[in-house]
Amino acid sequence: MSRNYTEITVVGDDDTGLIARVTTLLFERDINIEDLDQAVRDGVFRMTMHVDATEMTCTEAELREALHELGEELGQDIRVRFPAERETQTIAVLVTKESHCLEALLEAWADGELGADIEVVIGNHDDLQPLAEHYGIDFHDVGDEKGTPDEQHLLELLDEYETDLIVLARYMRILGPEVVFRYEDRIINVHPSLLPAFPGAEAYRQAREDGVRIAGVTAHYVTTDLDQGPIITQRAFNAPPGADVEQLERRGQPLEAEALLEAVRLHLEDAVSVYRGRTELRSEVDPDDYRLGLPKSVDERLPDRPIDGLGDVVTGDD
Repeated sequence: MSRNYTEITVVGDDDTGLIARVTTLLFERDINIEDLDQAVRDGVFRMTMHVDATEMTCTEAELREALHELGEELGQDIRVRFPAERETQTIAVLVTKESHCLEALLEAWADGELGADIEVVIGNHDDLQPLAEHYGIDFHDVGDEKGTPDEQHLLELLDEYETDLIVLARYMRILGPEVVFRYEDRIINVHPSLLPAFPGAEAYRQAREDGVRIAGVTAHYVTTDLDQGPIITQRAFNAPPGADVEQLERRGQPLEAEALLEAVRLHLEDAVSVYRGRTELRSEVDPDDYRLGLPKSVDERLPDRPIDGLGDVVTGDD
């Protein structure tokens, strides 16, 4: 969906009449709805709308206030982001204990390669606090002694830091729908497998137990369906015969960092869009500017024949 449209999100407890109340408010202000998507998960209602507000009969401040008041009345969190506010600039990185992806992101940020600011690192353990503080980044621990995160505190921090993009740098917890719905298509995760293969926990172990010859990693947008969000980038590597789980991890971790960093770059540069559950490069983007999957040198080594129906026909007649 074009970033020329204004984005409105509605999140809260499911109830009847929510869509009608919001759309009526927009209609009364001459705001045209171009796209509407809604879902309910675990009793949480989410609606995302992209609207054309160029002809609206109120100011941006008045629309924001009207939506806020309606949200208070309906018990919903209603937020609006106008086109000028939708260029991603502020990043929150969520972590657990593994450092490799966070290290890659912080290095790229320090070198000015992201074109956006990493404002905060949030963990469900405090193991990576020294790394964040080394780069002068605020760190907050939202986990209890078992690492269970307080998602209300997490949401408050994301709001406090005016987060545009959430990056899960090996954050080993499943985000609840209240977080995912509020930041739809703005949460990027990296998973240590070539999705859709081996979703869920211990993906390297799953790959080892299934005896794959090629393993890999995937950076994708997060949805409420575990490890099933739209794929952005992937990397692959050979799984040597006899390699154990630790050896696969050592091969995969640098690629996790690489794939995640490229996915973040694609998002920040507005190079991808989400359409029908998958990502597409925008038409104006040069595919050669990104790797996305295997290097182009692999294509040069692929055989070009035989292909069904296109090969030479040998009849035996001279």
